[in-house]
Amino acid sequence: MPSFRPTSLRAQRGFSLAELMVAATIGLLILAGMSTLFVNNTRAQGEIEKANRQVENGRFAVQTLSSDLRNAGFYSEFDPTVLDSPAALPDPCAVTIAAVRAALPLPVQGIDNATGAYDCLPGLRADTDVIVVRRTATCITGAAGCDPLTAGGPFFQAALCANLTQLGSGSTADYYDLDVTADTLDRLRRDCTTAAPIRRYLTHVYYLADNDRDGDGIPTLKRAELGADGEMLAYSTVALVNGIDDLQFEYGLDTSADGVADRFAADPATGCADAACALANWRQVVSVKLSLLSRNIEVTQGYTDAMQYKLGRDADGAEIVVGPKGDGYKRHVFQSQVALPNPAGRRTP
Repeated sequence: MPSFRPTSLRAQRGFSLAELMVAATIGLLILAGMSTLFVNNTRAQGEIEKANRQVENGRFAVQTLSSDLRNAGFYSEFDPTVLDSPAALPDPCAVTIAAVRAALPLPVQGIDNATGAYDCLPGLRADTDVIVVRRTATCITGAAGCDPLTAGGPFFQAALCANLTQLGSGSTADYYDLDVTADTLDRLRRDCTTAAPIRRYLTHVYYLADNDRDGDGIPTLKRAELGADGEMLAYSTVALVNGIDDLQFEYGLDTSADGVADRFAADPATGCADAACALANWRQVVSVKLSLLSRNIEVTQGYTDAMQYKLGRDADGAEIVVGPKGDGYKRHVFQSQVALPNPAGRRTP
């Protein structure tokens, strides 16, 4: 009978050391390739998320500014064109009722390449623009879906009554009322009996700060909001959008009184010899061009920003070009032109 022992031994023989080493090497190569692929995919996904956040932040900043600007100069039924201009350009951080009243004729006001310190603009980023938007709330205080009177002022009330103490008085000071609290507001509807609607009066000052929180180094679009602290006016600051690196504005001036911008200027007061000229130019603003530079919050490894970015034109009409920054942040420019229907509509024949 033949023996099957040798065949059984051959069938039970394992891998040699060389074969094990080759198999282990191949396995490590495959693992290294998969690890590299995983890392690259993770990094690519991270960059996509950064880009998405950057785009979302830029668009949200433009949307926020545009929405507020479109309502600039809305004072309920009151037409501010009957008001005299103030003696000088208003202080955007003023917190007295007299100063707030004086600023009513200027629904939009800007500071070109702001430098220095402003009380209501903590951490202001040097050489960026500031814009002030003045208006009333679009809803009536206390109405459904609107803030109640207890939410605080200041408050605005437009007179609709034509008696001798209001619209019939001949004094523009009687055509409206504006105060920190609603207790003293006494303007009336057309029936001269019922109290006129009360709206929250809003002053929003948009600016860029060097930080979101102290020392974090994240440039942030912020808004200073005029409110009430008891019976006193005060500003509070709200952080709106992270990663906004630069902000520039140009203002469309209607010099032909037809509600359409005839020229644009980064500072409407440029070329004026006195405050009266500057104020008259600001009252002609009917549209705003905004340019902002959005950047990632985090650096991209191995990337150096060598790009140049165009952000409109400066007060001399020269193109504003910033960069290259030379850092590891990726950036993108967002631009928009916003019509101001309330000031423009009042200038239309």
